[in-house]
Amino acid sequence: MLKNAFSLEGKTALITGAASGLGYAMAECMVASGAKVIIADLNGPLAQQAAENLGPMATYSQFNVSETTKTQAWVNGLLDQVGQIDILVNNAGNHCKKPIEEMSVEDFESVLDVHVVAAFALTKALVPHMKRHGNASVLFTASMTSFLGQPYVAGYAAAKSAYLGLIRALTTELAGAGIRVNGIAPGWIDTPMLRKAIEGDDERRNKILGRTPMKKFGKPEDIGWAATYLASEAAAFISGQVLVVDGGALIGF
Repeated sequence: MLKNAFSLEGKTALITGAASGLGYAMAECMVASGAKVIIADLNGPLAQQAAENLGPMATYSQFNVSETTKTQAWVNGLLDQVGQIDILVNNAGNHCKKPIEEMSVEDFESVLDVHVVAAFALTKALVPHMKRHGNASVLFTASMTSFLGQPYVAGYAAAKSAYLGLIRALTTELAGAGIRVNGIAPGWIDTPMLRKAIEGDDERRNKILGRTPMKKFGKPEDIGWAATYLASEAAAFISGQVLVVDGGALIGF
């Protein structure tokens, strides 16, 4: 038996979109579990501040994941600095909320570019390195829209649903090399973004809580600990799965 199968001691994680929100929560929990973490984000100053808040186990790197022609060079630079990356969390994302009549093709493509194409490019860039070392983990931040229909977010829903296919395909392709691939689908989590979305909208708030058996919103660290678990040896036989962290909302009635 391992002394602590949930520990990430000796591991290094690269988390995109980690300067704030759920990405930061994942970084915080992984650091607490012993991992070194690279905070990658489009917002350099915010990423630097996040890394400083997390202490000496965290570093930061400013990068726009949608600039996929630069991804391999960026990854090579990170590997030169840290030596090894054991955990990749594809968390960076963007959003576009418009009716389909108003959502341009460019709007739709921009969401897929950040979520799907960028995550594919980053995973592709790290796979040869992960194959050499083995015992690696790739995570994708999926969504309730991977499973549920929601209006006005066609691009986002398509992107998050695409993650399900990527997770399944990469699991079958990479398992023999010791690389596990999983996802996390957050439910409604108490973040500034959610508070802004439901502020003054009691109908929407009540609708969310009404379908959530636990009758409450999740906390960012609920997602952070889920990511930590999936990246740890405690989940050594788990691959190709999407862990829904939603207080039961997906199956709520």
